[in-house]
Amino acid sequence: MPAQARHKTKYPGVYYIVGKHVSKDKEEKIYYIYYRKKMKVITEKAGRQFKDAMTPAKASNIRTLKIEGKELSNREQREKVTQEKEAKNNKWTIEKLWNEYKTQKHNYKGLKQDQNRYTNYLKEPFGEKEPNELIQLDIDRLRITLLKGKSPQTVKHILALLRRIINFGSNKNLCSPLKFKIEMPSVNNTRTEDLSPEQLSSLLNVLNDEDNIQIANMMKMALYTGMRRGELLKLKWQDIDFERGFIQIVDPKGGITQKIPLNDSTRDLLENHLKTNSKFVFPGRNGKELTDIIKTANRIRDKAGLPKDFRAFHGLRHAYASMLASSGKVDMYTLQKLLTHKSPAMTQRYAHLRDETLRDASNVANDIIMQSTNKKKDKVVGIKAR
Repeated sequence: MPAQARHKTKYPGVYYIVGKHVSKDKEEKIYYIYYRKKMKVITEKAGRQFKDAMTPAKASNIRTLKIEGKELSNREQREKVTQEKEAKNNKWTIEKLWNEYKTQKHNYKGLKQDQNRYTNYLKEPFGEKEPNELIQLDIDRLRITLLKGKSPQTVKHILALLRRIINFGSNKNLCSPLKFKIEMPSVNNTRTEDLSPEQLSSLLNVLNDEDNIQIANMMKMALYTGMRRGELLKLKWQDIDFERGFIQIVDPKGGITQKIPLNDSTRDLLENHLKTNSKFVFPGRNGKELTDIIKTANRIRDKAGLPKDFRAFHGLRHAYASMLASSGKVDMYTLQKLLTHKSPAMTQRYAHLRDETLRDASNVANDIIMQSTNKKKDKVVGIKAR
C-alpha cells in the first residue's frame, strides 16, 4: 500500500495526511508532529481534524510541550498506562484481599453476612486502598459514623471483618499488617432473656395452637435444647441418633461438630414431627433448607404477649440456659457443654442465676439453725418464768 502524501503546514515539525472520517463518508486531515528527543527523531499522531478538533496550531503546541518534557511522548504514555495497570494488578487492596479471602474460605459460616457488611460499609471507603494506606483516623471516622445509626455490636462486627481481612493478607505475606490497633466499640454482651412461668405457659399454648407446625416445633426445640436458630435450620435427620440419645450439631458457632443429649421432650417432639422426603428436619419449600422464619416467629411471640424486644429464637436459648442455671442442679461446665460454648467466659452470664440458687439453698440451712435457736430460747424463757 503506497504511503499517503504528507502536507506541510506553516508550523515547524507539523504536517498532515488526508484520510477518511471514522464515521462519516468524507475526508479529514490527520495531523502529525515530529521532534528530536534523546538523539532520536520521534514521529507521533497529534489528532484528527473533526474527531479531535485538531488544528495545526494545537498540534504545534503539543509538540512544544513534548520537546520541553512537560508532556510525555505517546510511547511513554502507553508505557505509563501499562505500568500503572501492572502496579494495580500487583496491588493488594482491601477489595482484592477480600476476594482472595472468600476464595480460600468459601465455605465458612457467616459468609453471607460478611459480604453484606463488606459491600455496605467497607467497600466504599477502603476497597481501593492498601492496608498500609490506612491511618487510624480513617477507622475512627468510620466507627463514629456507623455508631450514629448502628448498634455497637453491629459496628464491632464490621470492624472485626476489616481486621480479619487485613490479618489474612498479612499472614499470607500479601500485605503489611496495620501499624495500629483497631479500636472496637464497647458492647454490653451480657444481655440475657428469660421467661416467667406465666409467659412460658402462654407461649406454649400459642405454639400448640399454631398452624405453622415447622416454626412451632422449631421454637419448642429451641426451648427444649437451647440450640441456635442456624443449627435448627441446618438440622438433618441423619444428625439425630435416637438409639444412643444424642443430637449431632454440625458446624456450630464454635466451629467443631459437637453432640448434645436428646432429652425426653425433644425425643417426643421429633418422633411426632412430620417427616418428609427432605433431608432436613424442618424443611422449607421443595424440601430445601428453611430460610424465612423470623416473621412467623415474631408473630407467635406477639400473640403470646411476650416483650417486643424478646428475640424469638435466641431468647428461647437464653430461657433454656437460665432455667438450667437457676435450678441449682447444673454446674457451669455442664451448661457450657450443653450450650456448645467455645469458652467458659461465654457461659458466665448465667453464673449469677446459679449463685442466687446457692444463696437460697444456704438460707435454708440458716433458717433451720435460726428456728432451732429460737426454740432453745423459748425453752429457756419458759424455765425462767417458772
